[in-house]
Amino acid sequence: MSIFIRIEKGSKMRKPLKTANFIFSIVIYTVALLLPSMTYARDIEITPFIGQMFSSDLVTSQDGIDLAVNDATNYGFAIAWQDSPKGQGQILLNTVSHNFISTTDLQEHSFDVTYLHFSGVAQFKQQNYVTTVSLGIGGTYFDTDNKEEIYPSLTIAFGTRYELSKTFAIVTELRGYASYIEEDNQLFCEGATCHALLENSMWLEGSISVGFAVKF
Repeated sequence: MSIFIRIEKGSKMRKPLKTANFIFSIVIYTVALLLPSMTYARDIEITPFIGQMFSSDLVTSQDGIDLAVNDATNYGFAIAWQDSPKGQGQILLNTVSHNFISTTDLQEHSFDVTYLHFSGVAQFKQQNYVTTVSLGIGGTYFDTDNKEEIYPSLTIAFGTRYELSKTFAIVTELRGYASYIEEDNQLFCEGATCHALLENSMWLEGSISVGFAVKF
């Protein structure tokens, strides 16, 4: 019994570490790719943010009944550079951890979702107040109890920023994500047992976030 408990705890500890390692690798790889272009870019900007993520439901594998996925806190940051007087290029990383109750074993199951997107950001400025509209393409990384997968995805966002100085701004944003999922996905399956399925080959999420932007 004690051996089983130690193994179970170890597997739970490996899951966040595995996701953290993935995020760290992606960040390093992205920065390495951006360094040549960022050398000649103007106004490099770093924006950490925090928010609330709202997701679509999962469904049961037997009868297609909806399984509620909890709303959860998301964390992320963006690296942007001024590409034109009214536009930015941006790399955005956002991660969230969700959970749901399986009707198969009546247990709570968790999964992590990490988004990485390259976006163009249009800026509409009125004195110190700026309205932003962005559209991006990239990938979504799913890390469940049993599997890891990466799927293509799109993101669109509408935001505001209030510039307190030339180098510091308060940022708010409403953002949506759409990820294309293969129909026979087995993300939440363990052997012949599937605790949940992603419905209609599409995973949709929306977030409301607040953060601050610092220019260098």
